[in-house]
Amino acid sequence: MDFSKRKRILYSREDISTRIKELGQIISESYKGKDLLVVSLLRGSFIFTADLVRELSIPVEVDFMTTASYGHDEVSSGIVDIVHDIRAVAEGKDILIVDDIMDSGYTLKKVKEVLSQKNPNSIKICVMLDKPSRRKVDIEPDFVGFTIPDVFIVGYGLNYGDYYRNIPYIFTFD
Repeated sequence: MDFSKRKRILYSREDISTRIKELGQIISESYKGKDLLVVSLLRGSFIFTADLVRELSIPVEVDFMTTASYGHDEVSSGIVDIVHDIRAVAEGKDILIVDDIMDSGYTLKKVKEVLSQKNPNSIKICVMLDKPSRRKVDIEPDFVGFTIPDVFIVGYGLNYGDYYRNIPYIFTFD
């Protein structure tokens, strides 16, 4: 990635905040009266998950799962490893998997398969960004912050190498 190019902000801090508030209301209504377990996929979704769960008006348990498929590349290898599984008891709960982005779908398909073996009531997926043009497997998110074209994005939890997760907005390069 040539960082000498001019960066272009796709979603400002304000855009992101507004959309997360909307998602919080939609998800709270969808899970009212249910035993919700949010499973955040590390490391990319930690910022999004933290902001999202603070917008939920219902009781929620939060746990984390670490997966690996990208390494330092811009595209998924297609091989997904579960590096750390959740610690929470998932049986009988409604699970909401939260991730930063869905593109190929490999990671979220694998995570959904692993979690389904734990006998939850339901499993749904919430992503900050959906890149459907890159989908390689038959899976779709249930809740989406923004749908984006096939561009490389960075910021708001999304990294390039080991950096840029801390940027409070989402950007690309022209």
